[in-house]
Amino acid sequence: MSLKARIETVLFVTAKALSANEIAEILEEEPDNVEEALLDLINDYSFREGALEIDDEDGYILQVKEDYIDIVEKLVPVELTQAVMKTLSVIALKEPVRQSYVKELRGAGAYEHIQELLQKGLISRKRDKNGRSFNLRTTQKFKEYFKLKGDTELLSKLIDKEGVPED
Repeated sequence: MSLKARIETVLFVTAKALSANEIAEILEEEPDNVEEALLDLINDYSFREGALEIDDEDGYILQVKEDYIDIVEKLVPVELTQAVMKTLSVIALKEPVRQSYVKELRGAGAYEHIQELLQKGLISRKRDKNGRSFNLRTTQKFKEYFKLKGDTELLSKLIDKEGVPED
């Protein structure tokens, strides 16, 4: 098995960028040999017309080229921070809910959370009848992401009626 193929295997499996020394340690190879093979591998990827590339900005990692990110986002689960998840929870449990109410509950950072959720397609936003605020609701993508089959409005009514169980 060639050193380039072994390095490619390490880069394919890892979820974080690795230094040449870390790769050398994993493969029990000399760092100079690994660096030379890495340069060859980077060169190989840059000349083919594929969707992958090796990024070497903060270590080495195999990644999808920027041009193909839209495809990846359709297939890979969305990652949400805890703060964004809390904002999404408020929207899901109170939908349709006014954006101003979410901001009141979650603070000024809620606007950034709402923007992120809109970009990821997990919520939709529509002007209310007064035109002064927005009403927020979850989308079909939200239901698919959380594997919800039923009516989320019914779920929120049940939670409001019965309360959320304490830990």
